[in-house]
Amino acid sequence: MKDILLVSDNQELIQNLETIVTFMGEPCLSRGFDDCDSYLSSAGADAVLIDYTSAATVNKLVAKFPHIPFVALVHNEGEANVNCNMVSVISTPLTYPVLTQAIHRCQEYARRKPNLSKSAGTKTRLFRSLVGKSEQIQIVRRLVEQVAPTDATVLILGESGTGKEVVARNVHFFSERKDGPFIPVNCGAIPGELLESELFGHEKGAFTGAISARKGRFELAEGGTLFLDEIGDMPLQMQVKLLRVLQEKTFERVGGTKPLKCDVRIVAATHRDLETMISQDKFREDLYYRLNVFPIDSPALRQRKDDIPLLLQEINSRIKVDGVDGVRFTERAISSLMEHEWAGNVRELSNLVERLTILYPGHIVDISDLPEKYQHGDAVAYEPDYPEEILEREAFNTLFAESAAREQLEDQEEATETTQDNFISSTLPEEGVNLKEYLSELEVKLIRQALECQEWVVARAADKLGMRRTTLVEKMRKYDIQRTEDA
Repeated sequence: MKDILLVSDNQELIQNLETIVTFMGEPCLSRGFDDCDSYLSSAGADAVLIDYTSAATVNKLVAKFPHIPFVALVHNEGEANVNCNMVSVISTPLTYPVLTQAIHRCQEYARRKPNLSKSAGTKTRLFRSLVGKSEQIQIVRRLVEQVAPTDATVLILGESGTGKEVVARNVHFFSERKDGPFIPVNCGAIPGELLESELFGHEKGAFTGAISARKGRFELAEGGTLFLDEIGDMPLQMQVKLLRVLQEKTFERVGGTKPLKCDVRIVAATHRDLETMISQDKFREDLYYRLNVFPIDSPALRQRKDDIPLLLQEINSRIKVDGVDGVRFTERAISSLMEHEWAGNVRELSNLVERLTILYPGHIVDISDLPEKYQHGDAVAYEPDYPEEILEREAFNTLFAESAAREQLEDQEEATETTQDNFISSTLPEEGVNLKEYLSELEVKLIRQALECQEWVVARAADKLGMRRTTLVEKMRKYDIQRTEDA
């Protein structure tokens, strides 16, 4: 919300409200009952949190400003009822979850008010992060911290979208090679016949199209880390060559004869079961044991659902770095997300946040705002109840707008029909056409239009048609074009 107004003559209550609302990250200001009416009349507010000490005063304000959502703060249950723009009634002392839900209702009242245009979408980017407090993610962090200072080869295992590259980048960042390059290669995205050149480089003329020598990823990663993603998709013939490099620490460019030494740390990752692939002769056993020096399992999101609130917070913080308003979630929405199975893991979660940021930039998202597949539990949406005067005014506005649109459409259709009548179709009929007669008829129509447009002044009509006056006179005589009495 851009502006939340706190209304009460009780300074202690105002201070408590300011503390909670500020903690939520919402801007707010306060007024007493004497100043409230004049302030709302001049400046307005996105939401009003009002002390329900005087029912008559509060109800009068609520009725006077039907376009503003109000939240009543009651000290005894049953003092006020949710009605129209009194969108929520909450008891004191306040709690963070209850107040968050109330502000979400205020946002819904504003967002879904008749004829209110929705906020424009915004650009966001995908984000996968290694955050959380679950035991599974703490184990991953501890393993990264232990293996990073060494030069041991690391094999990261886990489903797609669990953040295996994030683990690899952490291994690099916490290592002594952090000042060197981190070079990722997706072994499954590069055709087998090109993968050797991609990894080891090639010499000029090594194959058709090799017009110059080129460094491979091993050379580019010198002194740093080479991340071989989706190593399980690497062809068998390339597995043999990779094994030789890992054993001898040397390689040759494609088409070259000079061995090149490499000082590169290898971090590999795969979502496949390599041991099963070994039994099926799809992956070399000796390469597996060479890579599997220090395995790290990247846990699926469904195994660490308690990390979802922290992941949501982290994803939003990264989105805000790009200057975009993120979204926040009610407790009901977070609970629903924690019940989802997350087949796509953290990547799926980041995609969902990206989608919600486009739909509800800067808003609080409730369970009813989530796509249906993510709704687990009570997903009944809050339906605002608007005063009759707002609905009637909007109905009149809509009626007049539709009438004006119909008139405009009729004018456009009439103009189109007139234009079509003035010109002969340029589409060749199936039965053919007499081109000479067709062109003559077109010429007559254009001459008549020019003459009528220039009030039958031949000199001006000739200028309009881009011809000499004498030529136009000859054509008028040829086609017997004369001004009729009513023209």
